[in-house]
Amino acid sequence: MLTPSASGQERAFCKSRGRCQSKTLTCPAQCGVRKPKKNKKNKGCFIDCSKCEATCKRRRANCNGYGSLCYDPRFVGGDGVMFYFHGAKGGNFAIVSDDNLQINAHFIGTRPQGRTRDYTWVQAFSVMFDTHALVISANRVTKWNDNVDALSVRWNGETITIPTDGEAEWRANGEDRQVVIERTDDVNSVRVSVSGLFEMDIRVKPIGEEENRVHNYQLPGNDAFAHLETQFKFKNLSDLVEGVLGKTYRPGYVSPVKIGVPMPMMGGEDKYQTPSLLSPLCKACRFHRPSGSTSNAGIAQY
Repeated sequence: MLTPSASGQERAFCKSRGRCQSKTLTCPAQCGVRKPKKNKKNKGCFIDCSKCEATCKRRRANCNGYGSLCYDPRFVGGDGVMFYFHGAKGGNFAIVSDDNLQINAHFIGTRPQGRTRDYTWVQAFSVMFDTHALVISANRVTKWNDNVDALSVRWNGETITIPTDGEAEWRANGEDRQVVIERTDDVNSVRVSVSGLFEMDIRVKPIGEEENRVHNYQLPGNDAFAHLETQFKFKNLSDLVEGVLGKTYRPGYVSPVKIGVPMPMMGGEDKYQTPSLLSPLCKACRFHRPSGSTSNAGIAQY
């Protein structure tokens, strides 16, 4: 980023190759900064050197955008191809596994009578890097209320509270990285940023009565099946990155899913299942946790 213009609009110099290389992009007057003061309500400036544009957007997960993971887990890979990965109820799977980053997901679900597989959703993520572990999870909710926060966050095994006023953010500054978790709405919506590694937008959503009826999930009346909708933006992934989502960012990756069908399925449950939410171990995993890392204690799963 460059110094702001005289009017206070933030600017960025594009270094990446392409038609925007060596050009300076300026945020629009309607959203002059990437993080507005009232960051929970106002649109922020998004600078995209690949498209050579600066636009105003709400800081929410886009379930149709690259790097998204939403619904009865539906992914959009780094290659832009949409696919489903069902995993298993109660299972944990490596979403991304690289030399310096591991992201696992915990799946919740149900299997109605007569079904041959589980309906599943992502209830929690664990993010492991350096010696740290960050866990973001949706609480179990009997009856959903849009005004009640159902999001829990743990940092290195300790529960943390994200402020709701002022900058509405929590920070941890390490020797090499800065971790920022900021609210992007009053409740149930945050952005997580880890410098040099990734950014993710997360929101907690329930399964509503109409959705339950249309899809015939046959969910019990005492569980809203609160789950996470997420979009990732990665930085500096290696060419050999693994994981259900991670591998789609490999150079030259060609998706094996059947394009054009209503539900293109991605396999790999056997390759990417981990023993627990905070385990970096799977058949294809690349991440190795340094000594002194946080254990799996105290993680709320259901």
